[in-house]
Amino acid sequence: MPRLADHEERRRSITSAARRVIARGGLEAATFQSVAAEAGVSVRSVQYYFGTKREFLLATHRAVVEASGARMTQAFATLGPDAGPRDIVRIIALSLLPLDEPSRQDAIILGIFHAAALAGPDIDSADTVGAPNYIVDAIAGQLRQLRGPVADDKALIADAEVILLAVGGLAQGMLTNDDYASRATQLVDHLLDRVLDA
Repeated sequence: MPRLADHEERRRSITSAARRVIARGGLEAATFQSVAAEAGVSVRSVQYYFGTKREFLLATHRAVVEASGARMTQAFATLGPDAGPRDIVRIIALSLLPLDEPSRQDAIILGIFHAAALAGPDIDSADTVGAPNYIVDAIAGQLRQLRGPVADDKALIADAEVILLAVGGLAQGMLTNDDYASRATQLVDHLLDRVLDA
């Protein structure tokens, strides 16, 4: 068991290094050599744990998604027993925003991955849709609870997609616009008022 833990810790160390490299210089900066130097390990170690550049890029993307999921889980733990669907959707939305330095770095990295999925060749759009699809399903589930069993499934999915897309746009906007960053919570509440009360 300790050996497995050591392997996982080494993989985390390498993907953390890759995140820092990508945040500074984009995907093109993330080579075996640059990531190895950032992690303080040999190039051979990076190759051993990930095999190809594509594999360590996908592992890095997964690490960013998992960090967002961890923030979401921590936020859910703060909800009281009377929390309703709106509270849960609000937590999901706020957890996707760059509200502190770690989440800001993650938003930068996700933006870089999104651009890379458009241009290729290391990342394809199919590599990055899992998390957004999961979030849409989670939001739609909460909207279903709010609106009841007679709610139209297509409308629920569309509204969930609108929420995710709006929050994703806000997250990217916050990186370059301090006004958006200062009003992020109010903008999320405004969005939920518009969509959830429709």
